[in-house]
Amino acid sequence: MLRHVDTVQVVATGTLIFLIIGGAGIGVLALALLGTELFHLGHPDVDGPISVETVAGFAGAFGFGGAIVNELLGARTPGMVVGAVVGGVLAAVPTAWLASRLSRSARDMRTDPTPTRDDLVGALGLVVTPVPANGYGEVRIRLAGQPVKLSARADQPIPIGAQVFVVQALSETSVHVETY
Repeated sequence: MLRHVDTVQVVATGTLIFLIIGGAGIGVLALALLGTELFHLGHPDVDGPISVETVAGFAGAFGFGGAIVNELLGARTPGMVVGAVVGGVLAAVPTAWLASRLSRSARDMRTDPTPTRDDLVGALGLVVTPVPANGYGEVRIRLAGQPVKLSARADQPIPIGAQVFVVQALSETSVHVETY
């Protein structure tokens, strides 16, 4: 006679500890990569010999790698748990190296300088709101490849649709123009 037995899958304590370590590592890694600078103490540009991203990547891979090995071995003895730790370290070292390289590459990425009001002078544009004599209208120019709408002054009235040349930047948002 067969009896129906309900079985409950129990996660081994070692696996649970590895999963918690892995989850904490991934959480810290996500915060570090999003730029929260959560763990920067003292000077913000000093990260020390090992970055937060590297440590978090190591902890995440160690935890999840250790949990996988722990479950595969069915680790119930201290020797098997040590095997899971070794498996976690083998997963964590290349992951930490990759996290270090990727975060350093992102941090040291070259970017174009931020445009300033001096970059407005000499730009060509188009009048989008008529510019009255000694009054303000609007022009659209391209600055660093992006269209920018600015307030514009001129010595003579300029109709809508006319091409203009920026001769002076009065401020970051207004220019003095002449027809082109």
